[in-house]
Amino acid sequence: MERPEDLTEASDFFRTLGKQIKLLREQAGLSRRELGERIGYGEHLISAVERGVRTPQPELLVGADNALSAGGLLAVAQDDVVSARAKARVRHPAWFRGYAALEVDSIEMHDLATLDIPGLLQTEQHARAVYAMRQPPLSEEVIEMRVAARMARQEVLTRWPRGIFSWVIDESVLRRPLGGWDVHADQLRRLLEVGRTRGMVIQVLPLDRTEHAGMGGPFILITPKGRPQHAYIEVQTSSRLISDPDEVRIMNARYNILRAQALGPEESLAFIEKLLGER
Repeated sequence: MERPEDLTEASDFFRTLGKQIKLLREQAGLSRRELGERIGYGEHLISAVERGVRTPQPELLVGADNALSAGGLLAVAQDDVVSARAKARVRHPAWFRGYAALEVDSIEMHDLATLDIPGLLQTEQHARAVYAMRQPPLSEEVIEMRVAARMARQEVLTRWPRGIFSWVIDESVLRRPLGGWDVHADQLRRLLEVGRTRGMVIQVLPLDRTEHAGMGGPFILITPKGRPQHAYIEVQTSSRLISDPDEVRIMNARYNILRAQALGPEESLAFIEKLLGER
């Protein structure tokens, strides 16, 4: 059961702010795509912000304020957004919050995914489909809270100076069309977009490999700024943050072997493109 304290007033604030942006955009006669082009953001992000499921960056608010001639109505909310984002961390399940606190300050992250697309790479539609299929079922309100929290986590990928990120994704994950083919196709396109971004590497571990160093399950190696590297493992609703240097060293070695067993970065992107072309 989800606990009441997981639901915060932060989401109400983001939804209200999103409605204001939508109203101003429509009054200006602009589509989401046109607004995005004017301020340097994608149509998908503008849509997510307007619906309150993605936290707007302060830069987006300033850009939208100028583009929509809002007279400071949006720009003035910058400090409130930063405060609400901090409060919104409680939207994560209690067992996940220790890791989430490290992720916010991470400068390096390496992720082995054997069951699902890593959360930082998921599209909004994929995340919603995953939460909607949870058993026992989550309420619609909790699903939206979880989706918003997952989308907000992805801001770590957009910060500058950018950290170092890599993902090794099992081929089985890429072939499982969670949410249906249309949702899955958009998800594969998202992986291609990230994989072509400087500082980010996606590698596919093919099913035909006769050796697999990650048979113990998925894990993440994460290095917060100014702190030693940790490892993180998760199963069902249980999780463990590992700080012991010897354990972290072993998992580092394991991840390096996995990268050697996987396709190279360019081969991996070509593989994902091939999957897209199969439908």
